[in-house]
Amino acid sequence: MRNKAIKRKQGKGSKKCQRCGSMRGTIRKYGLMYCRRCFREVALDLGFRKYR
Repeated sequence: MRNKAIKRKQGKGSKKCQRCGSMRGTIRKYGLMYCRRCFREVALDLGFRKYR
């Protein structure tokens, strides 16, 4: 018998990437909720530009 997963309200377990589910390096600014790796892949589609 397994325990049911708890819905986290705060802490590292509550912030996961919408694309891959990773909980490491999540970018929450502007409500993105992408990890840094996924953000690099979709940044141009979202309208972000690299200035350097």
